[in-house]
Amino acid sequence: MLKLENVDVSYGSIKALHGISLEVKAGEIVALIGANGAGKSTTLRTISGLLKPANKDSKVIFKEEYIFGIREGSRKYECMAPYKIVEMGLSHVPEGRHVFPLMTVYENLLMGAHSHKGKPGQSDFDRVYHHFPRLKERIKQVAGTLSGGEQQMVAMGRALMASPSLLILDEPSMGLAPMLVEEIFHIIEDINVAGTTILLVEQNAHLALEISNRAYVLETGTIVLEGPAQELAKNEAIRRSYLGE
Repeated sequence: MLKLENVDVSYGSIKALHGISLEVKAGEIVALIGANGAGKSTTLRTISGLLKPANKDSKVIFKEEYIFGIREGSRKYECMAPYKIVEMGLSHVPEGRHVFPLMTVYENLLMGAHSHKGKPGQSDFDRVYHHFPRLKERIKQVAGTLSGGEQQMVAMGRALMASPSLLILDEPSMGLAPMLVEEIFHIIEDINVAGTTILLVEQNAHLALEISNRAYVLETGTIVLEGPAQELAKNEAIRRSYLGE
């Protein structure tokens, strides 16, 4: 479903990603773990079109369409606009939630459906309520008055309003109480079971590896390990560096 090949990204003279390659297959949960500053958020922002690769040999391919790069047999460099990527079925939940604080929960969810042709139906809201029943109770409440956990639910629900086939999540557990972290991870699993493929960036490596099929480890802009999540969870270097053992 998603493939990155030899992706370089720079911020001015500072290189953030060094030729990374990864793949997410339909139906999977794939985790991308690493320390702060490793390039995890940069990777997600590149996938969703908010950053552009520095190298024209870089390729980002989603559903066999080129988001960035030169298609084999072609000389044309593809560079797809972020809104087009959303229309293709990719939704991005950013780090820090970024809800619209002065708008109601309903209005925030409605913003997530902007890629719909026509007004979203009740079934779109019902799908969100199925995963986040608390949002139905808070539907008229101003989003900025919600708790951190509820705002995370709004951010994820807003992304689901676009009916994505691929959902990319950037640090969904950040700043949440342990009980809420468990709840959010159960919801991520439920969203996946319901048919949405997930690419997950998460500093809570233990939980990320527990729910994922496969994982990649990113260090200073380079992928240093990859494989089945359960195997990586047993890797001594991973246990020392990311699982606190």
